[in-house]
Amino acid sequence: MDDSRYINSLIAEGEHEQQDFKYKVMDAEKLSRSVSAFANTSGGRLLIGVRDDGNISGVRSEEEIYMMHAAAYEYCRPSSNIHFDTYHIGKRTIVIATIPRSSHRPVKAVTPEGKHQAYIRIADENIIASPVHLQLWRDEQSTHPVVMQYNDEEASFLHLLDGMEPQPLNHLVRASGLPRKEVIVLLARLIRFGIVKWRYDGHQFIFGNG
Repeated sequence: MDDSRYINSLIAEGEHEQQDFKYKVMDAEKLSRSVSAFANTSGGRLLIGVRDDGNISGVRSEEEIYMMHAAAYEYCRPSSNIHFDTYHIGKRTIVIATIPRSSHRPVKAVTPEGKHQAYIRIADENIIASPVHLQLWRDEQSTHPVVMQYNDEEASFLHLLDGMEPQPLNHLVRASGLPRKEVIVLLARLIRFGIVKWRYDGHQFIFGNG
């Protein structure tokens, strides 16, 4: 398959969980959010030189490639691996930046204020990760095995979940009467063991049995 057919086949997929279009790259800090989101989810690729509507504009300068490097290696902590492939369609150049799923999550992007913020990829959006996701990743990196113990508080929390529709974290904290940190840790463990599920609904994360 030649470059033109290959790139157009990718464009035909549209933007999704593992693909994003970038007309041009001007801000490494902003771009680091996409790198963080792909690295923290399932990996993905950025088609640089492609507009949001799928029209090919082409990469205009080497500066855009530098920005991609900066986004991955200077504005992400830990730095994320990134691989570049160049394709030529007529007189236009398209660069595909491929970001693998990180084995050291969370990968955090540096905000303009100098803070570190982790993102995940949901459909075609980069969403700030919830405290429960951060706890899941901490558990994932821990050298100690994560065990599920059912004391009275945890049994009461599971009973609470059984009696309601999936709810945002803050609602579950209020309803359970447990400390916020304890609810976060508990939800992360329940998710890891497949007892609780999460989804992004109405611009918020909700958690529950169903």
